[in-house]
Amino acid sequence: MQQNNGLDKSQMISFAVLCLVLFGFMFYFQNKQSKEEEVKAQQQKTEQVKSTVKQTQASNINPNVTPNAIQTANLANKELKIEFASLGGQVSKVELAEYKAYDHKTDKADLPLYLITKNNSNYGFQFKDKTGKVINTKDLVFSPTVNGNAVTMTANYNGAVIQFIYTLLPKYTLDFKVRTQGLAKITSDNKADFIWDYNVRNLEKGRAQEQSHSEFSYAFNNYKDYDYDGRTTMEEEKETLNWIGVKQQFFTSVIEAKTGFTNSKGNQETVEEGEYLKKLNYEGFVQMTGSELNQDFTWYFMPLDLPLLKSYDKNFDEILPLGWSFIGWMNRGFFIPIYNFIASWGLTAGWVIFLLTILVKLILSPIMYKQHKLSAMMRVIRPEIDEANAKFKDADPMKKQQATMEIYRKAGVNQMAGCLPALVQIPIFYALFRFFPNFIDLRGQGFWFAKDLTAYDDLIKLPFKIPFLGDHLSVFAIACTVVILIYTIMTSGNMQQPQQEGMPNMKVLMYIFPITFLFFLNTSASGLSWYYFVSNAINILIILVIKYLILDEKKIHAQIQANKEKPKAEGKFQKRMREMMEKAQEQQKTQEQQRKKK
Repeated sequence: MQQNNGLDKSQMISFAVLCLVLFGFMFYFQNKQSKEEEVKAQQQKTEQVKSTVKQTQASNINPNVTPNAIQTANLANKELKIEFASLGGQVSKVELAEYKAYDHKTDKADLPLYLITKNNSNYGFQFKDKTGKVINTKDLVFSPTVNGNAVTMTANYNGAVIQFIYTLLPKYTLDFKVRTQGLAKITSDNKADFIWDYNVRNLEKGRAQEQSHSEFSYAFNNYKDYDYDGRTTMEEEKETLNWIGVKQQFFTSVIEAKTGFTNSKGNQETVEEGEYLKKLNYEGFVQMTGSELNQDFTWYFMPLDLPLLKSYDKNFDEILPLGWSFIGWMNRGFFIPIYNFIASWGLTAGWVIFLLTILVKLILSPIMYKQHKLSAMMRVIRPEIDEANAKFKDADPMKKQQATMEIYRKAGVNQMAGCLPALVQIPIFYALFRFFPNFIDLRGQGFWFAKDLTAYDDLIKLPFKIPFLGDHLSVFAIACTVVILIYTIMTSGNMQQPQQEGMPNMKVLMYIFPITFLFFLNTSASGLSWYYFVSNAINILIILVIKYLILDEKKIHAQIQANKEKPKAEGKFQKRMREMMEKAQEQQKTQEQQRKKK
């Protein structure tokens, strides 16, 4: 019976030609300027509240409000440009000056990056006066005064003075102090309700990916503990939150309370299309002293850059979703430092990923060597396995399995060793799944036809949508799928076919896997697809080198024969398997005897 020993020389030539075609395809589209029609702009469902409505709300508190009373003030430094509105005395616009947002019309990241604009953020403090009437600072009209890098917003309500003092500081920081005088004459409350409504704006190319990364994030227990919530509701009634933030894929808006927020709760709602991704609403209490609201807060409007987040020493680095436990350690302690080290050589992001992939493969090469040595040993003893299967064809399946395991034991083949590479690569895969779409240094970095390695490449645009694929095909994802399929064909020759009826055909399942992988990668970060294309291409080369230059099947056969003559100690796993089979056989015999008696 002829064995499947992988690829012969003609297949190797075919593989090389295919690789050349793929690379040629990539370079061709690199210089090709697409002249397709621009994607139709989605109708924007803005959530801004019209000034007339706001004026009506304000008139419920102060009937003397006029449109001319609404003013704005501005502060700016090299990092932030902030606008303040006198209505509510709140931040009405925040631009990160050093970053750009993606423009779906031009397919470029060339728009000013606003975290807050068009009333997508609205906050204020709410309490009741002594008559039970609800007062919300969002409805008051403040008078702004600018002094250097500070803006003081002052409002009067029935003799009480409320001041919001904003001071723009370095490192994306806005100091926010609340001071009141005479408020105790109006209210007897001992706490104020802080209410924050925030609509997350679409800033990146991949809507679904950015949407999945938009959520609440917060710290408590004196900044020691961190949690996040991407669900519909959020409830932290027992904890005192040190800060609450709305996280996006690469940016976040955070407000810190020096005395903390208590009885916190919130909810969020996904927006299917338009300018916004999610609607988030937060509510928490801050303490009042003697019915006066004198509290210190700090706003942070910052990029999710790991060194920057660590520099605050407020547990902000946990906002960056690099994975939990060992997964996060790999990203923080290995992938990010190694990436930064290679990038310091002046290479573009795509080639940095290329070299990073090679380094990872070199580290894993001893494990891969053992895996392929095991495969070679399996090929050598395949005739004996086939002979045992034929001998026990009509016998009890348990006996057939015992005979097979005995052949493995005598030959010194540990089947479980073949699972080790897969187990090792699972955490690596998940770490990279977290790394590529969240590492801000990759944001906006193009490579060949991929304009942003943190988003999918949509070089091939479709005139219709395919379920789970969308309206495009990612070339990197297709190339990755092809090399995974080739790798599968090369490694599936040693896989045994199911000997029992009803058992799944593992070869068929292995061929289906690369196709399903295409659906996953098509909307994922193109940097991830590029990494796995290079990784699997290297796997193929490693197999060829090991097979033709390193491993000698004649020597392996001689080693197996020597192993058979040596007394082989039974391993713990083999002992357990044997004991389990013996118990199963005894149970089966008992059941057969009981049937005969009946």
